[in-house]
Amino acid sequence: MRSNFSFKKQIKDEFKERLLDLRRVTRVVAGGKRFRFRATVALGDLKGKVGVGVAKGLDVQSAIEKARRDAKKNMITVVLKESRTVPYDVEAKYSAAKVRIKPAVKGHGLIAGGAARIVLELAGVKDISAKILGRTPNKLTNALATIEALKKIRA
Repeated sequence: MRSNFSFKKQIKDEFKERLLDLRRVTRVVAGGKRFRFRATVALGDLKGKVGVGVAKGLDVQSAIEKARRDAKKNMITVVLKESRTVPYDVEAKYSAAKVRIKPAVKGHGLIAGGAARIVLELAGVKDISAKILGRTPNKLTNALATIEALKKIRA
């Protein structure tokens, strides 16, 4: 039984996770309001695999755990040039969010803001310029737009 526990711990540590967004959502019923929590989690191994998951739960911890499982299911593998940057410019749109990603020379660093920065960081990208072009401040749609842009990259 003890060895099982340590094995589970190893699986958990293989990916880094970042909580992008946590919101309290409300459903109005006859007796009043019912509250739930919606968590958005980004998960990555810093070697080219990244995913974003969204889930709701009655409490914060269960919402985060469900979102983590969802992110693991939605993992994508990113094609990186010399394991540092993307091979070419790419632009993607998801809902109201729009993101442009440009490759950069070695030593340039990760120049990006908001949710795009977190997703690219977890993907293991080291040199890149990214810009959120959409007007929405929604971290969920900005993260998913970044994922869509990374999906467009082919070797």
